[in-house]
Amino acid sequence: MVCLIASGRVLSSCVLASALWLSASFAHQAKAQDFYKGKTLNIVVGNSPGGGFDANGRLLSRHIARFIPGKPEVIVTNMPGASSQTAVQYLDTTAPKDGTAITIFNFGLIGESLLIPNRVKLDFRKYNWIGSIGMDIAVCYMWHSKGAKTLAEVQKIPGGLVMGLTAVGTSNDVNQRIMSKIFGVKLKQVAGYPGSAELRLATERGELDGDCGAWGAMPVEWLQGNKVYPFLRTAPILPPDLPKEVPYAVDIAPTKMDADVIRFLVASVEVGRPFVASLSAPPERIRILRDAFNAAVKDPLFIADAEKLRLPVMPRSGEEALKVVESIYATSPEVIEAARKLSAD
Repeated sequence: MVCLIASGRVLSSCVLASALWLSASFAHQAKAQDFYKGKTLNIVVGNSPGGGFDANGRLLSRHIARFIPGKPEVIVTNMPGASSQTAVQYLDTTAPKDGTAITIFNFGLIGESLLIPNRVKLDFRKYNWIGSIGMDIAVCYMWHSKGAKTLAEVQKIPGGLVMGLTAVGTSNDVNQRIMSKIFGVKLKQVAGYPGSAELRLATERGELDGDCGAWGAMPVEWLQGNKVYPFLRTAPILPPDLPKEVPYAVDIAPTKMDADVIRFLVASVEVGRPFVASLSAPPERIRILRDAFNAAVKDPLFIADAEKLRLPVMPRSGEEALKVVESIYATSPEVIEAARKLSAD
């Protein structure tokens, strides 16, 4: 508040007005701090139980309340559908707009909103970004019984591979298409699987030859028993327990345009496990949720819990995640068109 002092009377009025303004401001802040007391925060997971997004949603649910004033109850609701679009759309339809509902969704939708805007009618710049727990480290792998251990060996498999699909535009779909259309792996996709947990069960039963999925969600018994052979990764980082010889797709892309397309298609891995809220939620409550998220993901108890689950913790704040999203939307039309052709059926 700015006061122009012309007399003692004006000064007195200004001091009184300033005191009233400060009092109202503090009262507003106190009310915001008290809001979550006795409330329930609903973390809506856009995928079925048992997969990586579900694991990250439940991980956050066990810790975030400790950092929210009022310590609300936190529940997790699974709302699979349309590659997690259903859960995102829920935020702007029937979900409460008071800051008691946040969603974790399949990050592959961000790129799909540019590639197939007629089917993914979402603009991810128009959400309140709470934060992201970690980058998704996607790896294409073969089940051990198939015998192929490297990309070169996979390319030579007679008849090609059979891999499952949860929905068009999901991260496993994008990575399978990169593997197939850029690196020439013959592939048959089988649709209809609700989530990554079901894909893993189908692989164990022999229905599928492998998948392109999150390395952090890989069952420990698979790794310890040498049940899978990873042969291609689409993340620029190499986790400690992934063999160093597994190549990064961008590094071995046949052409520069192929490399640019891969970068665009997998750019959203940088917001790998994202949490968003409705843009209609009050700003002061979004600030509370962002601060609580930032504190939770740095907490030793949270990190220890994540390590037990083999979930990578490379957090981004809501503001940082939004910058990544904005950079994706700034991709050149030429690269988007080339990626669209790769993604076409």
